[in-house]
Amino acid sequence: MGRVHVHAHGAFPPARFVAALTDFGPGRSTIWGANDETRLTVHDRGDTWADVTEGSSAPGSVWQRSRYDWSAPGAVTLEVLESNAFGPGSRWTYLLEEGKTGGTDIDLTIVRVPTTTKGKVLDAVLSLGGGVYFARDLRRSIRRLESQSSPPT
Repeated sequence: MGRVHVHAHGAFPPARFVAALTDFGPGRSTIWGANDETRLTVHDRGDTWADVTEGSSAPGSVWQRSRYDWSAPGAVTLEVLESNAFGPGSRWTYLLEEGKTGGTDIDLTIVRVPTTTKGKVLDAVLSLGGGVYFARDLRRSIRRLESQSSPPT
């Protein structure tokens, strides 16, 4: 089981980050670039949760079906329900706090439970450089969100 923990800061309120992370409509990939919109399926959705399958279009890419939960203030959790690489027990947890000087401090923890050969290989690779990769990916998404003139709808 692998684990990655990264921190970042964005110049927007926590609610704006949650709104962007839980917006599964057209244009999602403009913020979350690793997601291919043609591989996005929203299976079901409530006011503070969604059951979503998403993945990238890269050869050999990972897809996962996750239950997003943003019912707790300052937190969004993605619990992996099914994937071609990682299984139950895998999750993404975003903890958000208003920064001391404004904006949002973002604390992301990713836990991976590999269930396939692909997952075991990725878990080994991500154990070596996953923190750098996911920190860079999160910062890229933050910059994209900051460059938007208005919050996502």
